[in-house]
Amino acid sequence: MHKVLLIEDDTVVRENTAELIELSGYEVFTAPNGKVGVEKSKKLLPDIIICDIMMPELDGYGVLRALSENPDTKYIPFIFLSAKTDHKDIRKGMDLGADDYLTKPFEENDLLSALESRLAKAAILKEEREQRTAENTNALRSLNDLKNYLDDNGITFKFKKGEEIFRQGYNSNYIYLITKGIVKCHKVDKSGKELTTALYKEDDLFGYATLLQEIPYQESATAMEKCELMGIPKEELKTVLHKNHKVNFDLINLLSDSLAEAKNQLLQMAYGSVRKKTAATILQFVEKMNKNPKEGIRISRTDLASVAGIATESLIRTISAFSKEGLIDIEGRNIKVLEIEKLKQVV
Repeated sequence: MHKVLLIEDDTVVRENTAELIELSGYEVFTAPNGKVGVEKSKKLLPDIIICDIMMPELDGYGVLRALSENPDTKYIPFIFLSAKTDHKDIRKGMDLGADDYLTKPFEENDLLSALESRLAKAAILKEEREQRTAENTNALRSLNDLKNYLDDNGITFKFKKGEEIFRQGYNSNYIYLITKGIVKCHKVDKSGKELTTALYKEDDLFGYATLLQEIPYQESATAMEKCELMGIPKEELKTVLHKNHKVNFDLINLLSDSLAEAKNQLLQMAYGSVRKKTAATILQFVEKMNKNPKEGIRISRTDLASVAGIATESLIRTISAFSKEGLIDIEGRNIKVLEIEKLKQVV
């Protein structure tokens, strides 16, 4: 049953009009002046409002202005009911946003017809607003929008340093966004040697290489430090991407960049000297960890050797040389970068 709020200061007109509307199958509420009418509108949120113009406390124009400024009441259909028949008065009411204007005395059929048509129009407009809102909510125009979607709708995962996130050969169920920490992806060759394939930092996506194929993870992922991730099931993300083709292209570009980076890493491993490989890998960690080098950056020698693709023994000899040159400082199993610019010169 539709709720109708009738705002009218004339007691006889108010009671007679309320009875007429009620007998036609509506639930009717009344207010004796504009001030009370505004208060009841905000409290009841009626489906439609019928309002006189000339009233004490607050006239009909003031009521309409007040309701139009409130997000909860701005879309409620509003019908002026008044003895003022001057064209300027009618025009003023319509310019303020009124949906209809009936003059006293009015015919019963005119009032009921106005109620029915304005309620139907309001229902149509409401559906259109909801559809536009849904479309805008689901619209992802860029990779940043996709990241925001994961941040808002994803499942939170927390991992300790060294903890495995997923393993090569296991079912690829989730795509991840890093909100805190650093993640390394790595593969193990037939001889059991680990090769780091990528490093990901805060605000990076990873795990998307198998998004469009029903295949297991092609690499493993491990938290290099305390990490917090937002994950979303592949099937859910596929549904979102199906409606947002622009983001598909961005993901393809991201995957292409990752492949190019992996190719460069392989070339460096094949042709670069151990010294250059080590310096370049340290710089890569510096970039991914996104910290101020002057504050000291601690990097595990095992991770360094894995990313550089060199034997741990060769790495140890090289970083010892870097330490003697004052480029780094060795602290237990970790190293601390001291002269980042000089390292760049090595590369």
